[in-house]
Amino acid sequence: MATRAGKTGSQASSGDLLELVRSGRATTRGALQQVTGLSRATVGQRLDRLFRAGWLREGAAGPVDSPLGGRPSVRLEFDDAHAVVLAADLDTRHARAAVLSLTGELLAEHTGALLIEEGPDAVLGELGRWFAELLEKAGHRAHEVCGIGLAVPGPVDSQTGRVVQPPIMPGWDGFDIRGRLTRAFAEHTGAGAVPVLVDNDANLMAYGEQRTGHPDCSAFVLVKVSTGIGAGVVVGGEIYRGIDGGAGDIGHIRVPEGADALCRCGSFGCLAAVASGGAVARRLAETGVPAASGSDVRDLLASGHPGAAALAREAGRHVGDVLATVVTLLNPGVLMVAGDLAGTAFLTGVRELLYQRALPRSTAHLDVVTSRLGERAGLVGAGAMVVEHLYAPERVEERLLAMGV
Repeated sequence: MATRAGKTGSQASSGDLLELVRSGRATTRGALQQVTGLSRATVGQRLDRLFRAGWLREGAAGPVDSPLGGRPSVRLEFDDAHAVVLAADLDTRHARAAVLSLTGELLAEHTGALLIEEGPDAVLGELGRWFAELLEKAGHRAHEVCGIGLAVPGPVDSQTGRVVQPPIMPGWDGFDIRGRLTRAFAEHTGAGAVPVLVDNDANLMAYGEQRTGHPDCSAFVLVKVSTGIGAGVVVGGEIYRGIDGGAGDIGHIRVPEGADALCRCGSFGCLAAVASGGAVARRLAETGVPAASGSDVRDLLASGHPGAAALAREAGRHVGDVLATVVTLLNPGVLMVAGDLAGTAFLTGVRELLYQRALPRSTAHLDVVTSRLGERAGLVGAGAMVVEHLYAPERVEERLLAMGV
């Protein structure tokens, strides 16, 4: 039986042992010996490195497994108190930031206005200030931060952390987000450099929702409908990004109904131009209803505005038509609708067209649901991305060597 890194026997490292403990597959020294084939002494030596790093702790003793009796096995646990993670989720007009534990618990949170159009230098500089204030609020120091995760409303090259031709992020294309956020954090806290990871907001929302609410779903799709439209796909527990971060960008699929609708990407006929929160807001504004963004539409829907509900249902039908193809291609077990428009009216429209256009075979075992984590989904996903990156077996080995352990 292999670890996630695929190593057994003498090749199983301290990082592989930590992964087995974190996943719950082997939580005693004896179980680690059995799974990896390592000797008792070797398991002890490799666990000792993790104890010295402060990443493992001993929990309560478990039951005696042998019918012959003997001492109970001591349970090994991942020590989630040795560090914290910072996370932020940017939208077009506001942002949310938080301090999280290594197991995803929100320790402090802040939401405020932050205009993406002001550009990366200003926005990321302000995030650095937010992070410093949040750490103080949570009672943690900057040196306890092991990494920062950032969700952005645009396609991201995961290798570089840079956004690639983002339609609704003017001035951000190719910008060094990692470097600027690292400097902003240091400027406001005096801390040294920490790893910064960046991904698309729908990807991280999907990751957060799948891990917390649907961990057994092997094919999971989340559609975020706010100012724009995007989808996040999690397959086999991992985010599917495509070859350069463009997977899930369904807002720019052409739809016949939008032939005359100009999208912010510069093309006509995109789904986002006719069915996003921004598109619905524009149509409401044309009728004299004050609405400028997806968040304004959300507020109108919450108040029971009939015109907003009718347009949201119509938008849902357009999105449902496109999702029929998505569902047929990916055959997911869960299709989650999230974002500003994710209410009853929009979901009704989605279901009308989805079940009408998709083959029964594709929807027989499909659950169409709304978000469980709500506006915190991106934060939870960003925090989880950082933790999974830093505590992956190969990364654990690098970090232990850097610590001299």
